[in-house]
Amino acid sequence: MQSSPPLEPAASSAAPAPASAAPRGAAPASVAPPSQGHAPEEHAATRSTEDQAEHLADLYRQMILIRRLEEEAARAYAMGKIGGFLHLYIGQEAVAVGAIAALEPTDYVVTTYRDHGIAMAKGMSPGALMAELWGKQTGCSQGLGGSMHMFDKEHGMLGGYGIVGGHIPLAAGVAFASKYRADRRVTLCFFGEGAVSIAGFHEGLSLAALWKLPIVFICENNEYSMGTPLSRSMSVEDVSMKALGYGIDRDRFFVTDVLEVEQRIGEAVKRAREDSLPTLIEVRTYRFRGHSMSDPAKYRTQAELEDHKKRDPVHLARTMLGTLGLNEAQLKLLEDGVEEEVQAAVKFADESPEPDVSLLAATTYEGPFAS
Repeated sequence: MQSSPPLEPAASSAAPAPASAAPRGAAPASVAPPSQGHAPEEHAATRSTEDQAEHLADLYRQMILIRRLEEEAARAYAMGKIGGFLHLYIGQEAVAVGAIAALEPTDYVVTTYRDHGIAMAKGMSPGALMAELWGKQTGCSQGLGGSMHMFDKEHGMLGGYGIVGGHIPLAAGVAFASKYRADRRVTLCFFGEGAVSIAGFHEGLSLAALWKLPIVFICENNEYSMGTPLSRSMSVEDVSMKALGYGIDRDRFFVTDVLEVEQRIGEAVKRAREDSLPTLIEVRTYRFRGHSMSDPAKYRTQAELEDHKKRDPVHLARTMLGTLGLNEAQLKLLEDGVEEEVQAAVKFADESPEPDVSLLAATTYEGPFAS
């Protein structure tokens, strides 16, 4: 499987901003012409075929686990078992799985309210995730955070945040703490394209550039800020060009290959860890469901959706595993194992206790949070 060519090349911080506005999506003349991207065999060249298959199988398992958990969450929401908002990650799994595969276990992740898949990729257990969605005491935040606020200190998952763009300066603060402590940890900050017009985005990038922070800003551009298409929300479609204003490195590419995501994000992670320099990366992805469960997604056509599904990174990873030697029986065994894990997580959430009054009082009316 050949990966899609990047929309724009990575550009160094030395690239000057254009003197005048460029056409929509165009790069300034000083930026080098697009490269041809990274074929899977290039960024897996150091692995044997057996090792490639094993590594990709692990990434594939993570992606289908996220997808199946999200599908079960949608089912539970329709049954009234989950309340509030529910923003599903279906279609975007390769971004979280590939990006976090490039991290060390001690690194940090900060993200938006579309956080279930990212929390899973960072190491949260399926049971803790589903119980939190159900609002149960066994959830990652004892049922008090819910869908938009997944948090797992042990694994460096420092939260989903409900305020668009508001978490980006916080992520810069996490990276500042790492630099201050000289602990060589890297922070990944995920956000959607709707956040790049928010003041917090510019504040976060400005501080990261000024203080040379070990952070990678990842814009998951799924083409619709809630329900507004790119053509109606951004004057320049290329989000990565905003890096030029802050003198930091950038990259931009379509997501079809989870291994390419790992490799491209990995380059920025290495830059952050070894040189303490930030990077802005725009990854073009697509969500297969509405913005949230309450969104019927009537702003796009069924034909558009089906066209994107043909390039589903999850299905493409399965096809690649076949070319690496896994047969249908082996793939089914892997998928059956995931299904058992999903059903166990759903059962765990169903049977877990609700938060009782003693927990609610201590976190609401008493203790350090009450003053």
